[in-house]
Amino acid sequence: MEFALLGWPEDGHRLRLDHEQFAYAGKFVMTSTGKAVVGDDGVVAAAAFDADRTDPDTLVVRYVTVRRDRQGERIGARLLRFVRDRAAERGYDRVTIGVNNPFSYQAAYRAGFRYTGDQRGMAELTLAWPGDRRPERYRAGLDVFRDRDLSPAEESFLAEKRDASPPPVVDLPV
Repeated sequence: MEFALLGWPEDGHRLRLDHEQFAYAGKFVMTSTGKAVVGDDGVVAAAAFDADRTDPDTLVVRYVTVRRDRQGERIGARLLRFVRDRAAERGYDRVTIGVNNPFSYQAAYRAGFRYTGDQRGMAELTLAWPGDRRPERYRAGLDVFRDRDLSPAEESFLAEKRDASPPPVVDLPV
């Protein structure tokens, strides 16, 4: 798999994704966000991001999408790690993301993020890098999801993680 930074927000890059294969596909056509992708046989995952509107030292990952047939392979976590690393190289002190389900939460933790204790938008938990990745902080975020209407897969996932520690941070392919 190859990771690529297509451009920063000021580059005005558009990315067209098949709406039948990718969630949030329409959000990647906007030119106001930077884009990064992972590909092997075409694009398999994409991320969109821009600077925080109130803190120019913080990059906000707005959307991450993984092609439906490649979900569950930790590609989203690796892409988040890639974006996080590029942001640090560019001088951002902090990277945040809002997640609205336990699977996205786990992917962000695998990318090195941690739960801040805050929520924003449409019931999104805010995760940030760098920060405190203690097990009790990780479990506190998972507990927030337990109070929501969940799919059977989400309920099962959360049951498995009741006393878990954060997952290890993924490595990027060399």
